[in-house]
Amino acid sequence: MARSLLKPGFFCMALVCLFASAAGHAQTWKPEKPVDIIIGTTPGGPQDRQGRLIQRIFQERKLFDQPSSVSNRPGGGGAVALAFMANHKGDAHYIQIVAQPLISNHVAGRSKQHFTDFSPIAIFAVEYVTLVVRTDSPIKDAREFVAGMRKDPTAYSVAIGTVVGNATHSSYAHAMKAAGVDVKRLRSVAFNSGSEGMTAAMGGHVDAAAGSVSTVLPHVRAGKLRVLAIGAPKRWEGELASVPTWKELGVDSAQDLWRGLAGPPGFTLAQTAFWDATIARTVKDSEWIKDVERNLAANVYKNSADTLKHWQAEYADVKALFIEMGLAK
Repeated sequence: MARSLLKPGFFCMALVCLFASAAGHAQTWKPEKPVDIIIGTTPGGPQDRQGRLIQRIFQERKLFDQPSSVSNRPGGGGAVALAFMANHKGDAHYIQIVAQPLISNHVAGRSKQHFTDFSPIAIFAVEYVTLVVRTDSPIKDAREFVAGMRKDPTAYSVAIGTVVGNATHSSYAHAMKAAGVDVKRLRSVAFNSGSEGMTAAMGGHVDAAAGSVSTVLPHVRAGKLRVLAIGAPKRWEGELASVPTWKELGVDSAQDLWRGLAGPPGFTLAQTAFWDATIARTVKDSEWIKDVERNLAANVYKNSADTLKHWQAEYADVKALFIEMGLAK
């Protein structure tokens, strides 16, 4: 019988190399068709601005070979866009700008989709919610506001954005709860947009408004709104350096208003790895950093794994708050 001149170990090594090559190929993914960035709000707001900036960075820096676009799908405090994403299981060519409504919509019963029904990609920036009044408001400062609310939780009406239970409402309610106010009795008023709520505050149609820094800043700069407090863990910088935090005022509240990215359910490890690497490069881009600084946000980046942990912790916090407010379904 003829004997092979090749050593037995040769075949083992060849098989190892073959499988390693196949595995490496399977773990590589990149877009094979245009990428669509879904925005769950109307054009012009912070989510829309950030989504369009991300799309521009994708294109100008050539972070992948395929073109990209932005599609606005507003409605239901983000629920319409989330429902659209849920119908594209495993398709990593769709990514969506998401914020706290990804969590709160399910707790409040506005959306059937739980955050676990989506693929986490990133948290890429954090803003904080301010409490503002018109410049000539009789409310002198945040201490006076809190004192009035402790006596009577219906004392002041407050614009809280587009839907009861959204991120701005949650942040404001959290501060009032920490101040000892009965949050079930708050006079919280929703409008068609955050800017419409600011207009109502400037016109005296509501006593105050809760809004993200980027939403209120243009009106503060124009001298039409005055900031009473900010829900940040420490004093903010720039034009808001003189604004006290809730914690400084003896109210133990500091809530993130984060924005990030999610994909449809069912991302593979390779798809997740691609978007982890791509967004990590995006948030280091000079144009991105300038935009974050201009809008007095924090350039906080969390990858897919850390984003999932954040969602898990926040879901528990929001559920507890909404149960107390009578908003949980």
